[in-house]
Amino acid sequence: MHRLRLPVAAWCGVLAAAVALGAGHLLAALLEPRSSPFLAVGNSAIDLTPEPVKQFAIRTFGQSDKVALLGGMAIVIALLAAAAGLLSRRDARPGVVLIGTFGLLGVAAVLSRPDVGALGVLAPLVAALAGIAAFRLLHRTALAANPAAPPPRTRHDPHDTLEEPFDPELLAETGSPDRRRFLASSVAVAATAGLTGAAGSLLTGGRDAEASRRTVAQALGSSPARTVPAGADFASAGTPSFLTANRDFYRIDTALSIPRVELADWRLRVHGMVDRELDLGFAGLRRFPQVTRTITMTCVSNDVGGPYISTAEFTGVLIRDVLLAAGVRPGSEQVFSTSVDGFTAGTPVEALLDAERGALLAYGMNGEPLPAEHGFPVRMVTPGLYGYVSATKWLTDLELTTFDKPAYWIERGWGRFGPIKVQSRIDRPGGFGRIPAGRTTVAGIAWAQPIGIDRVEVRVDRGPWQEAQLSTEVNRQTWRMWRTDVDLAPGGHTIECRATDHDGTTQTPERAPVLPDGATGWHSVFCTAR
Repeated sequence: MHRLRLPVAAWCGVLAAAVALGAGHLLAALLEPRSSPFLAVGNSAIDLTPEPVKQFAIRTFGQSDKVALLGGMAIVIALLAAAAGLLSRRDARPGVVLIGTFGLLGVAAVLSRPDVGALGVLAPLVAALAGIAAFRLLHRTALAANPAAPPPRTRHDPHDTLEEPFDPELLAETGSPDRRRFLASSVAVAATAGLTGAAGSLLTGGRDAEASRRTVAQALGSSPARTVPAGADFASAGTPSFLTANRDFYRIDTALSIPRVELADWRLRVHGMVDRELDLGFAGLRRFPQVTRTITMTCVSNDVGGPYISTAEFTGVLIRDVLLAAGVRPGSEQVFSTSVDGFTAGTPVEALLDAERGALLAYGMNGEPLPAEHGFPVRMVTPGLYGYVSATKWLTDLELTTFDKPAYWIERGWGRFGPIKVQSRIDRPGGFGRIPAGRTTVAGIAWAQPIGIDRVEVRVDRGPWQEAQLSTEVNRQTWRMWRTDVDLAPGGHTIECRATDHDGTTQTPERAPVLPDGATGWHSVFCTAR
């Protein structure tokens, strides 16, 4: 019985899987980008992953957690594909069955996505068929090119004319037409996989049309420029700059691939417990007064002293204005928002109607159209609430309803309301840093949106607290920088900080994890003075 050598069999499986993924990605880009089998399975994996594992991924990989997931998936798929090839050394049928099974898993993943239409199932189906066709082609040509032989025969066998035992490598070195055919098939299949995958990525990326961004940029041109007052940060002392550049603004969300939405296709539906349903395009949204607000956003996944906090000037329209135009009925408790990728969040109606808080439907960020990764064309920005309940990106639907309807993170055990807790962080010196002994500067940030920071205190080695100097307060929806000088003798030192908001609430020293509604505790760093 002829059979493939181990490396060749594994190679056939891996190439077939690459063709399947490339074909599925290309067809998804043409029909429904979120139906790409690779991405659909990845999104389903995110949804099914237990919360402790998700938090571990965020702590370990930070904003690269999705890259790590996709890389891990690619490795697992390659190993499974190689296994499918190895099981098919004599007969292609085991590999065909496994590839078909993977295709059915892709179909199930696509059907489970709330953001994918009926046409979405075509991508995983075509991917499976392409993978099976590629595998059968490679298996057939490989078997013809280099089959292994029966047990070796020597010259002592009267029917054998060879002087030496049969060497299965020998045929591979002869440059036979069958081997050339296998090599040509491998190159063709690999090229097909690469070209279809690249074309799919190119088509998907092209959906963020330049014309859409120009339209938003023209709208932003009518917004009055805002200036940050002098003394709003202590960047020279080691704090962040007051405004965070768009490229540096933190990003934590559930989207494996960034949704690409053209402005001409975008609609926002406002419905549910309202007097009048609204169906707004961008021109309809622009009929509401445009405002610009400086807002600090904070992620609930931020551990004590964590990096997931940034500040920007957001431009858009007040959510309050849109809700009042729709007419909020008595009994409405939350605004259930939905992204084009199916993510949902539930924001208390009271917070969105709060005129002083000033929650936005934002389409501009730091004077530019929203970057695609931050929600283009429109996202929610709600001061004082963690993003998981208030900051839906790629927004497409607002439903007035009660809390009986659970949103994405609420179904996974997170708190319903998500108010931001008073917190502070030491940015200078860094943890385990080495600094000169003597008089040195300690600096950092504090936040308590929408109440604002009134005081920050610092202590060294559990000594007395000393009050730090605060930066100029821009508004109570933003962070505040602080700095102070301390004397450090040579040796190791532990520095701690705590903040107090304008209501007199001082952050608690009691440590709590991020789940279910945000971490608590004093941030501390250990450094060595020399």
